[in-house]
Parts: sequence; C-alpha cells; structure tokens
Amino acid sequence: MSSKSDNLQAFYDHLMKDENRATYIQRLSDYCAYQSLSGDSAYFPICADMVNKCAEDLKTILGIAPEDVKVHTNPDGDDLPPILTAHMGNDPSKTTLLVYGHLDVQPAPDPENWVHQDDPFKLTKVPATRGTFETNKYYARGSTDDKGPVLGWINAIEAYQALNMALPVNVKFCIECMEESGGFGLEKIFENEAEFFSGVDAVCISDNYWLGLTKPCVTYGLRGISYYNVTIECAAGDLHSGVYGGTVREAMIDLINIFSQLTDGKGGIKIDGVNDDVLVMTDDELALYGPIDFDPEEYRKEIGTKELLYPDKVGTLTHRWRYPSLSIHGFVGASDGNEDQTVIPRQVKGKFSIRLVPNQDPADIDAKVEAYVKKLHTQSGSKNPLTFVATTSAPAWVSDNTDANYKAGINAQKRVYGIEPDLTREGGSIPVTLTLQNATNSSVMLLPIGQSDDGAHSQNEKMSERNYINGAKVLGTYLNELGKAQKTLKSKKTGKK
Repeated sequence: MSSKSDNLQAFYDHLMKDENRATYIQRLSDYCAYQSLSGDSAYFPICADMVNKCAEDLKTILGIAPEDVKVHTNPDGDDLPPILTAHMGNDPSKTTLLVYGHLDVQPAPDPENWVHQDDPFKLTKVPATRGTFETNKYYARGSTDDKGPVLGWINAIEAYQALNMALPVNVKFCIECMEESGGFGLEKIFENEAEFFSGVDAVCISDNYWLGLTKPCVTYGLRGISYYNVTIECAAGDLHSGVYGGTVREAMIDLINIFSQLTDGKGGIKIDGVNDDVLVMTDDELALYGPIDFDPEEYRKEIGTKELLYPDKVGTLTHRWRYPSLSIHGFVGASDGNEDQTVIPRQVKGKFSIRLVPNQDPADIDAKVEAYVKKLHTQSGSKNPLTFVATTSAPAWVSDNTDANYKAGINAQKRVYGIEPDLTREGGSIPVTLTLQNATNSSVMLLPIGQSDDGAHSQNEKMSERNYINGAKVLGTYLNELGKAQKTLKSKKTGKK
C-alpha cells in the first residue's frame, strides 16, 4: 500500500466533489461539441479550432506559461490541423513524462440511430440506473476516443494545483488532431522538435480500453497492420452476362479465386513465408494469460457469433493479440445493391489487411504478399491484368511490462480500483506508440481509462462517469507513482546504475 503521506486521498476527494465533477462533465461537453473530423478536409478548420482550444486550456486551467505552449503549423501541409506541444516543470532531478493524446474523431453517420437521436456531437447523459453517479453514461462522438482521456490529464493536474500539491514529475504534452487519419505531420514534428522530445524519461498514452467492463488493465503490446488493394480488369467496359457470359474470363471470378486462397478458414494465413518470423510462445509469456479476467463465452455472446475459432481463453486472446491475422474488407466495382444484377463488371478491386506481430517486418511482408498474389494469378492461367498496391503499413509494438513506468501504471490502477490490473495486448494498431518509443528512447505505456463497450468507432460512443472521474484519479496516481520511480527511470535512460 502507498503511504498516507502522499496525500492522495485529498486528491481523490477533490475530484469527487459534486461541483468539480460538474465542471469536468462540462469540459467534456465543450470538447465533444467540436466536430473535429480529420478524415474530411472540410472539417480541418474545426480541427484547428479544437487544438487551439486545448492550447488555451493548458494556459488558463493549468497555468502553463504562454511561451511553453506551442501550436505548430503541420509540417505536412499548412492546411492540415496543427500539432500542440507544451511542457510544465523543468526540474532536472524529476522524471519527465510525455503525455500523448489526440482530439480528432471518427465520423458519426446515422444520428437517428444514436441513443439521443439528436446530435452525436452533443454530450448526452443517460442517468444512473442504481442511483449512483458511477452508472451515469455520457454519449457523444469523441467522449472516450480520445477527448475524455485528454481531459483526464487536465482535470488531474488541475486538482494537484488546487490542493497545492507539487507535481511529482515534469510533464510534456504532445496533442494532435490527425490520429484517426494517419497522424500526418507527427513524425516530422518529432524531427523538427528533437530537443523537446529528447528530454523524456517515460511516455504514457490513454487511447485504448479495458478488456472487459469491471477490471482495469495496463497494455504493453499492439499488432501492426499492412493493407492491400488488388485490382483486376477484364474488359474495356461493363458487360451483359446474357450476351458475354461464358465468352470472357471475368475479373470478379479471378479475384475471388485469389481471395479464397489467402486463409485456411480457421484463422491461419496461407501466404508463403508470412508466418516464418512469428515468435514462438515462451512459458513466461504464456503464464501472463492465466490471471487475465476474460470469458470467451461472454465474448462470443457480445459479438453475436455462433462460434469462436478458438473457444478457450488463451486461444482466443493469443490469436487476438500475439498472432497475425488476415481479414478481407470488401470489393469495389461489383454490384452491392439489393436488386438482381446481370452485369459483368469490367474492373473489380478487393481489399484486405494483415495484422502484424512483433518480429514481422512490414516491408518483408508486403513483398511476400505481392509475390503470393501474383503467383496465384499466374497459376490460374488468366491473362487479365492485375495491379497490386500496398497502401498502409505500420509495425507491431511491444514493450517491457516489468519496468518502472509499467510498475507505476499497475500500482495506479490497483490503488484506485482495489484490484490487480490485467496485463494486456491489443489486436489493433496505434502506430504512434513505436514512433514515440523511437523518438524519445524511453518506455511507452498504454494506460486505458474507458471500458470495452465504449464504442469508440461505432454508434453510441460513450464514457461512463465512473471511468471518467476514476480515470483522472488513475492518471494523478500514476504521476505520483512515477515520481517515486525517478531514479530507476533516469538510470535506465542514461544506462547508469
């Protein structure tokens, strides 16, 4: 247990006061109201306004000196949303933490299907069902991904200041508004502002979620991704199947022939050499899965599927997190209407991706996938021209979950929730984790606030009041725990003992 001298109980009590919780909810409402859609250039000005709003809040709420808050023109284009950096504290004896977050969001189509059937960007409360604030839920696009967590840092640090508690660490912020669309400009900011990032001892990102609804976690690994488009053309224009069917080699049939040979139907990837570099599971790694709170049958029911490829806990989690997977995402050029169509499309494009794992090199995987696809097409005897394009690529990331940064995160979750958090990996990709690790040469940790059912990219995205307020508690406790570990972190960074 942590000592009482750290005064964190006063910190927790401050966050729980009714008037303070009301302030935090209003801030979340204000942030969610910005339609910061980075995937549509028409919304870039709103994204810029969102970044500038956050910059002003860092100055007015946290009192960061104006000269220590910088809104950078995006290096990849003046019209793109800017990138925010800021820092508070420069005590060389303290650990320096870099906080990363993003303020852009996914689109929110079909607003009539959201719980409040009004405006998906309007924070809407669904009141508690058990008469306690903990079950209040607040729905809005961006509430959990990632505006709520970004505000969690602001709320936590503000509470420290209100109680005249010294920050245990120096804090730096890097906040962008293009994460949902590829993080344009971020890598160049790391290069252009190398001095700012070089003084970092640890990095924390709160842009992921618990594995379930009741038990917190700390996340130490993510899969990467490689995305592919395969286009086949069979004629100069679309053809009528009644006139031309049976006389031409159809592009769709060629494409289906290839796509049917990408996997074995049991989750295995059939592409030559793709699995060669997948690391063998060690006994120590396998032991990490035992304590994890996960029920595959509940997971199956939540998805609404008849069966899982691997019905046991370890099988499901390892194939979700630490083994590669291939998914087919769709076809372009083929009929997608409800009516019966008799058109032979002149050109079709199929889209699929592979989730990569540590030790798999994206460039190597791209070359193997292209060779396999072209081999299958050649073996089919088709003379239809095929075009292969690798569109998106990001390597997997895994970190040392036993270092001082992770111990601080684990202790923080445990103190706030009273239970040892799960150590998890994620099946998805957050490319900035590895980029930040390389830019800072320090430990990067994912410290999630939201629950598994928050619906980050789907309709009815939400943040529960419990997780929002407790999230600020966790982040503030993490700062406290990280301050205790400063000697360990600095010695690891410098190589000194």
